[in-house]
Amino acid sequence: MSRFLKCCFTSAASRQSPDSKGSRDIMEKPSTSNVNGSVQSELNEEVKDSISSSATNIILNHDFSGGLHLWHPNCCNGFVVPSESGHPQWLSSKLRGPFAVITNRTECWQGLEQDITGRVSAGSTYTVCAWVGISGALGAVADVQATLKIEYQDSSVNYLFIGKTSASMECWEKVEGTFSLSTMPRRVTFYLEGPSPGIDLLIRSVVVTCSSSNQSDSQSTGSLCDDNENIIQNPRFDDGLNSWSGRGCKIVLHDSMADGKVLPMSGKFFASTENRTQNWNGIQQEITGRVQRKLAYEVVAAVRIFGNNVSSSDVRATLWVQAADQREQYIGIGSVQATDKDWVQLQGKFLLNGSPSKVVIYLEGPPPGTDILLDNFVVKHAGKAPPASPPAIENAAFGVNIISNSNLGDGTNGWFPLGNCTLSVSNGSPHILPPMAADSLGPHEPLSGRYILVTNRTQTWMGPAQMITDKIQLYLTYQVSAWIRIGTGATKPQGVNVALGVDGQWVNGGQVEINDDKWHEIGGSFRIEKQAAKVMVYVQGPDAGVDLMVAGLQIFPVDRHTRFRHLKVQTEKIRKRNVILKFTASDPGSLVGTFVKIRQTQNSFPFGSCVMRTNIDNEDFVDFFSKNFNWTVFGNELKWYWTEPQQGNFNYKDADELLNLCTSHNIQLRGHCIFWEVEGAVQSWVRALSKNDLMSAVQNRLTGLLTRYKGKFKHYDVNNEMLHGSFFQDHLGKDIRVNMFKTANQLDPSATLFVNDYHIEDGCDSRSSPEKYIQHILDLQEQGAPVGGIGIQGHIDSPVGPIVCSALDKLGILGLPIWFTELDVSSNNEYVRADDLEVMLREAFAHPAVDGVMLWGFWELFMSRDNAHLVNAEGDLNEAGKRYLALKQEWLSRAHGHIDGQGQFEFRGFHGSYEVEVVGASTKKVAKTFVVDQGVDPLVITINL
Repeated sequence: MSRFLKCCFTSAASRQSPDSKGSRDIMEKPSTSNVNGSVQSELNEEVKDSISSSATNIILNHDFSGGLHLWHPNCCNGFVVPSESGHPQWLSSKLRGPFAVITNRTECWQGLEQDITGRVSAGSTYTVCAWVGISGALGAVADVQATLKIEYQDSSVNYLFIGKTSASMECWEKVEGTFSLSTMPRRVTFYLEGPSPGIDLLIRSVVVTCSSSNQSDSQSTGSLCDDNENIIQNPRFDDGLNSWSGRGCKIVLHDSMADGKVLPMSGKFFASTENRTQNWNGIQQEITGRVQRKLAYEVVAAVRIFGNNVSSSDVRATLWVQAADQREQYIGIGSVQATDKDWVQLQGKFLLNGSPSKVVIYLEGPPPGTDILLDNFVVKHAGKAPPASPPAIENAAFGVNIISNSNLGDGTNGWFPLGNCTLSVSNGSPHILPPMAADSLGPHEPLSGRYILVTNRTQTWMGPAQMITDKIQLYLTYQVSAWIRIGTGATKPQGVNVALGVDGQWVNGGQVEINDDKWHEIGGSFRIEKQAAKVMVYVQGPDAGVDLMVAGLQIFPVDRHTRFRHLKVQTEKIRKRNVILKFTASDPGSLVGTFVKIRQTQNSFPFGSCVMRTNIDNEDFVDFFSKNFNWTVFGNELKWYWTEPQQGNFNYKDADELLNLCTSHNIQLRGHCIFWEVEGAVQSWVRALSKNDLMSAVQNRLTGLLTRYKGKFKHYDVNNEMLHGSFFQDHLGKDIRVNMFKTANQLDPSATLFVNDYHIEDGCDSRSSPEKYIQHILDLQEQGAPVGGIGIQGHIDSPVGPIVCSALDKLGILGLPIWFTELDVSSNNEYVRADDLEVMLREAFAHPAVDGVMLWGFWELFMSRDNAHLVNAEGDLNEAGKRYLALKQEWLSRAHGHIDGQGQFEFRGFHGSYEVEVVGASTKKVAKTFVVDQGVDPLVITINL
């Protein structure tokens, strides 16, 4: 699969803003704690007992031994008082560390939170025990409350009271309570809150354990506290290391490590690796016979790392599968950034398409010498997700700019400088809307001609900024538009970016590269799918010392359905043709008034999908694929690193089997790809070759692949992602790219040769703007490269039709066929994902320069992006899949009526294959087939009855 960069923000940490929380009061009840009694002497023993019990604490870093890792102060500040530090003078000597201090609280609801979504399940009951205190005015007493914030798929939010205690400065008090979830929401956050503003909240430890579980709940998700149906044997090492083994290394059983600093997260024992010398070394268990094909399994494991002075590393869960014919497969399940400070939870899913002879699940990933620690491992059949709901979007003001004082009529009011730069207002910017915004907004009042001038910039990120937190609605797609200009003094092309800071995370709102003193349009889009505490928009990018000018910045929600109506009109013009059926018979007079029924059986427009060798072992996959796509591309099986992983060791078996399947279903093929210009995608043995040997290897690759499959593949992506990589050009000179095209054309003249790259269509990567892509293609053609097609990968987030269409219009001037070659869209809400997919399919189908669309997969767990699938892992069609099929049906023509006095029947229909059924009073039913080709003039078809 091709690599891509994400532009849309979809994963901001949950933060509750003061405005949205203001309507919710802290629940009150009489105090029941004895503020004069001390529990300090009992605390350590009680905490120890709660941690070492057989139940698993789902709170990570529960005692703050890892600082505030995995905890988040909610709109306030926090720090940890370690046990080894001197006792703070402002704190009672009875309250000793380590503990967390939450300070600078301005609202009673501000406190400390942890996301526990993946560690709780519906139908289970959880017990909470937290030791808390306060620091404030002498003799102060304040209520501390444990609360659960529950966010649902429709973006609604509920708050669940768990328990409360009255805390003081004199001793630790215990907050206790229980909670359960009837259904599994989108997100679950546990937090502590309550004291009045100005009073610091102190937290010694938090323990949340699963006390009971309702196993009949089919919607429950994986949790470490739920062993029911776990196919892993001895998951908590209660039986020592039985059923476990090392993968290329040793494994050891522990009850503690590092002089007691590393303790089990649950139970009495945990396992670790020892003497790891390779990244793939780890701990494993064979699960052959305990997994069934075509069933989705969820995996949850508690892991951490230790040793070799590595404090953080990726830990991966992987499945090794061996088929009866000895074919091996490695399936990535999931990964997590593990630390040496605390246990973290690794989660993932997998599905087996075929019937393997052997299956092993294992952990791997850290560098050699760093051990993997495993506390608990659960693998069980994944419950079905609850039915999806569209997001609740209220009073969406489509086309209304959310930027304050955008026209600068009030000076710089509403704006502030990011950094110590200077903002001022000047005149002389364009009065017209940027073209992409004009396409979305339609008739619009002129811009003011005023712009923000940013001077004294000493860092690239400095520029004008504005807070827009309260103006953003979740799941709405926003378009970004502005005019941008830079000052003098730049010595190279300057990149400018409209960016968003969403709780401190960067979100791309559009990019442009400028190399002159003219005004340039910048356009992009974004969508936020999780509640954020702070959202800031700012403009950044040029080198320090280069002035920046920004005019008419607009951010507005997009009305997609209005655009769809326009696209339907365009589609009617370019994808249909007038058809005249002329009927003949021995008795022409008998035809008049005869009933005609016409049904289109297939639209000839190419709709294809990526497929991989492992997919075709699943007959359900093959059935959906063969019925709903007429083109395909192989995900990996034709790439050089797959067909020749080691020099001289060829593997064409996978590609051959895929080719045979597609041929049997009359599915056309794109060849992806002959070469891949990005160095990270080049196998190690190729990277190690000398210049002469590399040139020979390139020639051998071309000859071997294109000779073997001559005439089989209609297209080839010759050298993938040349705008983003330059491995072959750097090592073999600038002529190598042209020579690849020339040689490929000589070896298989029937194939159309494509360039292929990403972020062409979305405005979020200045390296691959339409203008740069056009120049790249023209340069190749001028040197004699037979470029026959333009590939736009289409890995896109929050697509906006006019932005996509603008790119297609620009590329269309080259007169080459344009294909979306790897299209996928991603959203955690199926309905929003369906909308994104509809945007892209309608834009492509309505544009005369686009000749085909390939999806980069459609089946869950077999796509390169999360939340991009159309079909769930076990074959259920989701909302995105339903939308795809609905569009396919919309683009099939049907007509009926009677033959006129000239023996004709006329209709207008989509290009493709048809059946016509003729039923007359004096004739028997007759069925014929015909094809409507592309063309401008009416198509006349004679049908002899």
